[in-house]
Amino acid sequence: MSEPAVAVTGLTKVFPVPLQRRSIVAVRDLNLRVDAGQVYGLLGPNGSGKSTTLKIILGLVSPTRGKTEIFGHDSSRVASRESVGFLPESPYFYKYLTAAETLRFYGKLCGMRGERLSARIDELLELVRLTEARNRRLRGFSKGMLQRIGLAQALAHEPQLVILDEPTAGVDPAGSREIRDLILDLKQRGITVLLSSHLLEQVQEVCDRVGILANGVLVREGTMTELLAVQNQTEVVLEGARPELLTQIAALATNAGARVIDQRTPQTTLEQLFLEATERSGDASR
Repeated sequence: MSEPAVAVTGLTKVFPVPLQRRSIVAVRDLNLRVDAGQVYGLLGPNGSGKSTTLKIILGLVSPTRGKTEIFGHDSSRVASRESVGFLPESPYFYKYLTAAETLRFYGKLCGMRGERLSARIDELLELVRLTEARNRRLRGFSKGMLQRIGLAQALAHEPQLVILDEPTAGVDPAGSREIRDLILDLKQRGITVLLSSHLLEQVQEVCDRVGILANGVLVREGTMTELLAVQNQTEVVLEGARPELLTQIAALATNAGARVIDQRTPQTTLEQLFLEATERSGDASR
């Protein structure tokens, strides 16, 4: 088995509450694996521990127990983050810089210079579809354009892993669709994407695997096919079946000469799965 892009083992994070003699468990005994090349979606209601988990993976917050690794390297070490790009939920940019100047600034922070940096700026602006806005100052950008320039800066040093915290927060439907397409483009390029989002339909469209957090606990996890399958039911798609055959399909299908085109497990929706999983977790904690 190949080395995972992200491995989380026994992760627990407890935040003490000053002056109240109590603590809050943000994440409890979390185990998670994101394989290289996957798009992995981390879902959960507000306060479920998503952002805390991402910050620990990035080395921005220290765990109380457990460990996180990026491509086999302990994520508490600076070297582990050399191959990581990050777009926070509410990124801040210098609004007086243009798109090209912003990418030049971040490129230099990553150690790029000269022709290599100039070529990379052109590549990134084309990737996020902002070539025509390269000389516009960011103060005139829409929310969707700011998210796209944020994604571009996260990709400046050609990372193997990109972590996106609510990448479409506050973005209109058109901008959200553009960011979705960019994520799919990253997948085509072999880049691993770990994202948190509350837009379930979007997650369902782009993610290979999903984990649902509730009250700091991973309550459901698996591929989209596994999670959305309705258990104990089977769909049968027939070709050439007569109307009267439908009432006796189980017994008559073979003898009637109908050909089974497909047989699959019926699917629920990610929204329904999310609500059921988080509600059950909430009931259990009361």
